[in-house]
Amino acid sequence: MEENMKFATVEDTVEYHLFLIPDEPRDPEEHREILQKYIEKIMTQFAPMLFPYIWQNQPFNLKYKPGKGGVPAHIFGMTKFGDNIEDEWFIVYIVKQITKEFPELVARIEDNDGEFLLIEAADFLPKWLDPDNSANRVFFHHGELCIIPAPKKPGAVSWLPTTLQTISQALNIISTHPEKILASESIRAAVNRRIRGYPEKIKASLHQAHCFLPAGIVAVLKQRPRLVAAGVQAFYLRDPIDLRACRIFKTFLPETRIMTSVTFTKCLYAQLVQQRFVPDLRSGYRLPPPSHPQYRAHELGMKLAHGFEILCSKCSPHFSDAKQSLVTTSPLWAGFLESLKKNDYFKGLMKGSAQYQERLEMAKNYFQLSINRPESSHAMSPGEEILTLLQTIPFDIEELKKEEANLPPEDDDQWLDLSPDQLDQLLQEAAGKKEPEPVSKGQEENYDLTQVSESMKAFISKVSTHKGAELPREHSEAPVTFDADSFLNYFDKILGSRPHDSDSDELDEEDSECLDSDDDLDLETQEPGEEASVKGTLADLKSYMAQMDQELAHTSIGKSFTTQKQMEPLSQTASNNSEEEDSGAGGSVMTPVDIDLNLVSNILESYSSQAGLAGPASNLLQSMGVQLPDSADHRPISKPTKD
Repeated sequence: MEENMKFATVEDTVEYHLFLIPDEPRDPEEHREILQKYIEKIMTQFAPMLFPYIWQNQPFNLKYKPGKGGVPAHIFGMTKFGDNIEDEWFIVYIVKQITKEFPELVARIEDNDGEFLLIEAADFLPKWLDPDNSANRVFFHHGELCIIPAPKKPGAVSWLPTTLQTISQALNIISTHPEKILASESIRAAVNRRIRGYPEKIKASLHQAHCFLPAGIVAVLKQRPRLVAAGVQAFYLRDPIDLRACRIFKTFLPETRIMTSVTFTKCLYAQLVQQRFVPDLRSGYRLPPPSHPQYRAHELGMKLAHGFEILCSKCSPHFSDAKQSLVTTSPLWAGFLESLKKNDYFKGLMKGSAQYQERLEMAKNYFQLSINRPESSHAMSPGEEILTLLQTIPFDIEELKKEEANLPPEDDDQWLDLSPDQLDQLLQEAAGKKEPEPVSKGQEENYDLTQVSESMKAFISKVSTHKGAELPREHSEAPVTFDADSFLNYFDKILGSRPHDSDSDELDEEDSECLDSDDDLDLETQEPGEEASVKGTLADLKSYMAQMDQELAHTSIGKSFTTQKQMEPLSQTASNNSEEEDSGAGGSVMTPVDIDLNLVSNILESYSSQAGLAGPASNLLQSMGVQLPDSADHRPISKPTKD
């Protein structure tokens, strides 16, 4: 029956807090009333943007939260956004706009990962800022991202504590020094890039598709378009127990199906389309052959009908009607309704008319979900809401069938099948990177390969830690200098700190302490006998290494490297032939390996072997800002020659 079933998912959650900047001491009850008024103002002002939005799981909502510990009383909201990450970033946009419209409010926002705004701007954060000290530092104020800095030394800045223990401390700093806490331009740009395009972006995240659905579901979705999310989630997260209710449908009979247009978010549409599912033969849902022009509409309708049937099957047959009256009995409802009227929400419609009642029901639904969210034990479940709508809204199947001839066209779903190039472009846009400009033919001919070697040197020169290796951000960094004498001198000191006859490869505690102390490694403090012993050991080591080089030079490994001697002009090579022959009797003269040339040659061979695809060479070079021209034939290339 099933080839793909999802039993559980991680419920990603975002929390948002709105604090009133302290200006004067207030009575707790007075403070509560002020915050409640702000909730009404915010939800009324942003209602046109929030009304039509289809949330993946839970909507944007606000409520009063009393103070506790170092956290003062404030406005609080929490949303489970599930698999649709766009819900989270839309909330970021809303919170940012709230602090812009209401400058006296300060907001902070975090999710399961913590300070996810800092994660988004990780490439631009100052060195001192890390997860251990970021608590109570990141806020939105006046519509801008703010980061409270930390002093370099305790007490260095009078108004900056070393650690921010409470939110109250942070709010006092924001109120007294707002101009000194603005995040850097690059950090703000990284966050703004992620929320760019809202609110127009909302429409682009929707997808319209034709579905062959039971008339009851069509009527419900006309009144509550957002319930499509609950239906998709019920089908997407179904288990074998849920499917028992779909063996024989009791609420949404297949005989009542009609063609209609349903608005999904792209995330919901993808979840519904990508799962393969075969209905139970007893359910009555039959699918036409895949070659049928309306096969997709039948398949989508069948899946969505299963989701709605699952939702309704979880409800008690006689659930309490008291839940329906929770909205109008709330003390906040009257004020909210009055605010809507002042903002011309009803567009001059006559009270009691069908369109007026439709808008009124939408307002009640929005109020219940976003402002007056009751405790879960009293909240109306999606299934109960669906059954309530079926009992209260009249619908005529024949009238709904007449609408089939005037359905809007479906949206193209080619975005589900992205090509590798399109996927790369999306990933680059998400990372805020511009697509590299193609290398021209003239640039290919004059390409400077020293960029490769210099970038690699700069990368090697970086110090890696347990957090990883740091890539150079600019490929034009100064080349690394290598002082052979200093290196040998330091190596000499290390050897001198160990007994000459030690065979141990491990360092005990005393040895590691010596390696960390420059005083203990100073040759000037050694006795004359010890110094002579060290020099002798070093000479033996050099002799041993030279013998190894001589042996390896005549092997395939040694011959695979290009030496500096091989790259000298032929005239110079000819003049030195006699010297090589003379020295051959006593021992061949070793010519040093050309490190830069071998490095570039090996990288180019690796890059060419990738045949235009992603691979270790291109990934490493791109991360260092080096873009190689494409290989024309993708065949292994010969080693370059030095001019």
